[in-house]
Amino acid sequence: MSNTIDTAKLALIPQGAAYGLLIGLGVLFCGVILLAVKVQRAYLSEDSGKSEMFMVANRSVGTGLTASAVFSSWMWINETVLAAAMCYRYGLALPLWWGSGLCFQIALMAALGVMAKIRVPYAHTSLEIVRMRYGKIGHLVFVVLNLVNNVFGCASMIMTGSQLIYGVSGINFVAATILIPLGVVLYTAVGGLKATFLTDYLHTTIALILIIYFTLAVLTNSAVGGLSGLYDKVVATARENYISGNYDGSLLTFKSKGAIIWGLILKFGNLALVVMDTAFWQKSFATEVRATVPGYSIAAIAVFGIPWGLGTVIGLAARAIHNTPIFPTYPGDLTSTEVSMGMVMPYTLKALLGDKGIIGFFFLLFMALTSTVSSSMIAVSSILSYDIYKTYLNPKMTDKKLVRVSHLSVVIHGIFITGISIAMNYGGANMTWINYLRPVISCPGIIPLILTLFWSRQTRLAAIVAPILGFFTGLSVWLATAKSMYGAVNIDTTSNEYPALYAAIASFFSPALYSVLLSLYNPYKFDWREFLRIELTDEAQLHAASDTSTLNEGVESNEEDTSSALKDPKSSVNSMSATIQSEPKHDLDPERIHALGKKPSTTTSPSISTIQLNLDDIQHPFDDATLKELYKWLKIACVSFVVLFLVTVVVWPLPLYRDYIFTKSFFSGWTTVAIIWQFGAFGAVVIYPLYDGRHAIATGARGIWNASKNCFNRGPQSGSRN
Repeated sequence: MSNTIDTAKLALIPQGAAYGLLIGLGVLFCGVILLAVKVQRAYLSEDSGKSEMFMVANRSVGTGLTASAVFSSWMWINETVLAAAMCYRYGLALPLWWGSGLCFQIALMAALGVMAKIRVPYAHTSLEIVRMRYGKIGHLVFVVLNLVNNVFGCASMIMTGSQLIYGVSGINFVAATILIPLGVVLYTAVGGLKATFLTDYLHTTIALILIIYFTLAVLTNSAVGGLSGLYDKVVATARENYISGNYDGSLLTFKSKGAIIWGLILKFGNLALVVMDTAFWQKSFATEVRATVPGYSIAAIAVFGIPWGLGTVIGLAARAIHNTPIFPTYPGDLTSTEVSMGMVMPYTLKALLGDKGIIGFFFLLFMALTSTVSSSMIAVSSILSYDIYKTYLNPKMTDKKLVRVSHLSVVIHGIFITGISIAMNYGGANMTWINYLRPVISCPGIIPLILTLFWSRQTRLAAIVAPILGFFTGLSVWLATAKSMYGAVNIDTTSNEYPALYAAIASFFSPALYSVLLSLYNPYKFDWREFLRIELTDEAQLHAASDTSTLNEGVESNEEDTSSALKDPKSSVNSMSATIQSEPKHDLDPERIHALGKKPSTTTSPSISTIQLNLDDIQHPFDDATLKELYKWLKIACVSFVVLFLVTVVVWPLPLYRDYIFTKSFFSGWTTVAIIWQFGAFGAVVIYPLYDGRHAIATGARGIWNASKNCFNRGPQSGSRN
């Protein structure tokens, strides 16, 4: 492999300890989540054996847990390990650009999530929306785009983790690649989406504690000397740490061409990873009406401080000590391959914190990896089971069988991404190259998918053809630019910034042009009411009525008993006869009912016939008050997105892009704010979810306590009878 390093001289931790940590953490988290699933089922009436719970967590997740789950899903290895490596390469401008490349995408997803609730209130996946609007071909095109994005993103993270584990301990990367997703497959297959929410919270808590610890421990280490000492050491080693493309070659300037180009590429790639990842859509579908925008907004703001604070401190500290005897590579240089693999952070932690630093790094690595993998698994599982198997192979399958297929899909996805990760390892890929490739293959579907919810005039032809043309446009620009500028097309030439940036721009913007031109060629206006034809599952209705029957139980009997005149409380429609019953709307939103503990007046709700209904007869399942509230949240989400984008991309960083080297006082204030931001993130996504979910926690705790008392009380009684 071209991305290997010599681990014989750099074994930071024994292989046996590394195997023990990797396997032990997997088993531990699997046990914790399985226990949590049992508590949910026993005391909170949340049964992951039903598809509505497995896929969208009964659409009942609150603000705090939403924020924590989104934060965790978005806290990839890149935001921690690679942010430090790129700060080492480009200077302190890079971590801020990285942070700004994480925020507005999540804010945009908040707006998309609210609009999806308005347009398609009971969708399970974003692909279900595409199928309703563009039919089978459009659906299959976006299935491929979403699968490629999910599989590629997840496999690249596993590949990155295996490379880091190999670099730190010498564990064979194939073994590491197999072990990383193993435990995740088990608890995701059993627990479903709510299990990933719970494990995301645990991951977030542990990871943030470690991030704050690493930042402060490195900064206050005697070899660094605090903010003042770090600044002085970076200035003292300025000549040997000269950065081409930075103002005066300084690490302490914001005027860095490499950093801003990297930041732009990152923004395009991360936008694709959010919008084209069904996991983020599913999390928005799973939230309560009032929780989507606040939850996503909290996560968007909180995640900013992670690469900013950690990347700045670790990256600059590595520059300050990399030519000293305490650094693992001394007296050799830290090679470009090692930087691209992300080895800057583990080397620095080993040098300054010793073995405990490497053990903590293993924990952080595990948290970031498993969070990403679990989110991807539930997303791909939903695509395979719901969008492919149920849609095209077995439309009448029962809810129980759908969940079984979902479990099997998790296992299949785990095996598949393991194979892809191993193949990429053997192919010589690394994190840097992966970040350059990702926008090319993921960006073409972004604008057509957004227009699916926001522009009624995008035609079926435009939605199908525009992403395909966009992909080939971006790929052509990438390869042609690499050939023109560097004379060849290979891993090395395509790992340069300019070809990747031009390709990302072409992949993102060209589909917009193609979509508009193709839509204007043969104009058509889509009626948004068509989205309300998406079948409301029996589970959504029966869960709202606190029933425990399954999604499609009795489908066959419903088909036989077509003369029944049951009335659907959501659409006020008799689905069997398709005659409309005039009836005032009621607030029967299952999310609101679940939150308030109410029950609807009717207890039966057969499937809606999506073919026979006239559009004029279809009523929105939400009442006017709920729709008004959703439109209010949509405005808030759009304003938040614009403000966050302008502040983090324009107003804050661009004025600093000038001939200026940070003074000691400015650098101290800059880094202090970044560290404070980390503590703020901890409060927002670790402490606040405990308060927000205090009632559910109390209910579960009371259930466990009562069960324990009953168990102990039965013991002596049964003994006395004997």
